[in-house]
Amino acid sequence: QVQLVESGGGLVQAGGSLRLSCAASGSIPRTNTMGWYRQAPGNQRELVATITTGGTTNLSDSVKGRFTISRDNAKNTVYLQMNSLKPEDTGVYYCNLKFFRWEYWGQGTQVSVSS
Repeated sequence: QVQLVESGGGLVQAGGSLRLSCAASGSIPRTNTMGWYRQAPGNQRELVATITTGGTTNLSDSVKGRFTISRDNAKNTVYLQMNSLKPEDTGVYYCNLKFFRWEYWGQGTQVSVSS
């Protein structure tokens, strides 16, 4: 059974920073993709950033230059460093893990950015 545990959300003023972490446990192959998605109230869940075990990243245009995704393969942990946060970054951030045809989600962590 695969489990994803997120941490690091919170309330921050515009221009501030937060760092999210997500640790995966269970039977996980060495080749996989981890990432972050977010969902604002009334909106669909959207991609924020993903990273493969080889280090290839994909970031949404809305966060490029402000957010950085990284991972520690030995710990099966992915990080999202969020700088220069804007009110429109507010939402529930979900960790995601994909390998083969399988996909897993974390429980979500709230990020709120005040103006």
